[in-house]
Formats: sequence, C-alpha cells, structure tokens
Amino acid sequence: MQDDPLIFLPGFMCDARLFWHPVQELSADRSVTVARLRGTTIEEMAARVLAEAPPRFALVGHWLGGVVAMDVLRRAPERVSQIALIDISSLPETPQMAGKREPRIVRARTGRLDEVMLEEIPAEALAPGETRPHVQALLLEMAAALGPDTFIEQSRALMRRPDFQRTLRSTRTRAMLMCGEYDQICPPRRHEFLAELMPHATYRLILGAGHLSPLEQPEKITQGLRDWLDAPLLLA
Repeated sequence: MQDDPLIFLPGFMCDARLFWHPVQELSADRSVTVARLRGTTIEEMAARVLAEAPPRFALVGHWLGGVVAMDVLRRAPERVSQIALIDISSLPETPQMAGKREPRIVRARTGRLDEVMLEEIPAEALAPGETRPHVQALLLEMAAALGPDTFIEQSRALMRRPDFQRTLRSTRTRAMLMCGEYDQICPPRRHEFLAELMPHATYRLILGAGHLSPLEQPEKITQGLRDWLDAPLLLA
C-alpha cells in the first residue's frame, strides 16, 4: 500500500465531520488531514491547498471539495499520486443554478442560513429513510459553524467554476469516482460519464446514499477509499 499523505477536501458548507469515518479508519495507516477551503474562487482555494500540502499526496474531494481537487490536479498533476472524487460535477455552473444563488446569498446575509442550506441540499437529494433527519441536522450544524460569510464565498466560487472535462480527460492519475444512488445534485449518470472520460478511473455507485454519501453510508465510502488506496499505482 502506498503511504502518501491523504488530504480530504470537504463539500459545500461542510467541515471535517463530513469525513469522520474514513478519517478515523484510514489515519491508522497514513498521515490524514482535512483541509479548509478558503478563498472566493476555485483557483484561490486550490492554490491555498497546494501551498499547505506536502510535495506529493493523495486527494479526496466531495462536491465543492471535488471541484477544488480537480483544479489542484490541473495545476500540479505531478504532486497528486491518486484522486478520489465523491458526488461531484466537472461542468461549469448553469445559468439557471447561478440565478438561484444570488437570492440565497441575500437570505443567508439576513440570518436565514438554515433555510437556504435546505434548498441547496434538499431532502430529495438524500437517501430516504430514518437517517435522513440526522444527516440534515448535521449539515445545518456544519453550515452554522462555517457561517454566512463562508456560504457567500463558496457560493460565488461555485458560480464561477470552470469546466474540468479537459483536465480529467488528459490526466494519467488513477482515480476513484463515487456517487450516492439518490444524488440529484450530481447524479450518478454524470459520474458514469466521467469514469469513461478518464483514462484510469474506477466508478462505484453507493447504494443507500444521496448527495452526502460520506455521512449517509460512511462504511461504504471508507471501504471504497481503502480499495482505491490499496490498489497499485500506475507506472509512469
């Protein structure tokens, strides 16, 4: 098993609690850190991740963190030994979605962060069942801890995100793609497409999960990451 340090990049308005299970399980075998996404653009966030990262590392990103991970890969492919992308999109923001973000930013500024977070990640984007309320509650706790200023920064970063399809098509880095079966924000079919687009990618559908699959099915995500980490690296 390769022992490169492992860096986790949390999703939109999430913190280290998103990855609580894989961090606990995988830290016994290697150095594991959870980076904070700081900046008003994807490029600025990626630059800060690179500035604080070791010379070579494996990278895991969920949603916004996955977008930042793709930009890290674009900027410094020689430093990324492996990449795992969970519930992500490689496409730029659609005009329709960008149009929804500005009113949400206004409401977040006026103390309605919980309300807009439940619009950003609605119940329908999570797996049905008894765990859904718990997952939603933890999402709101993480968002409250980060606050409305971070919501505004991360929203604007998503609005201006670039298209990463060329980066993924040309990468020689071995990749793992994972997506919850109920994810309506970044649907499984997009991940299937990316797995075909990328030269060295494996795709795993996470049953019983939606957009917040690391919280909804933490054991399955951890096992997927362990399988990805244990596989032999590609020869240059």
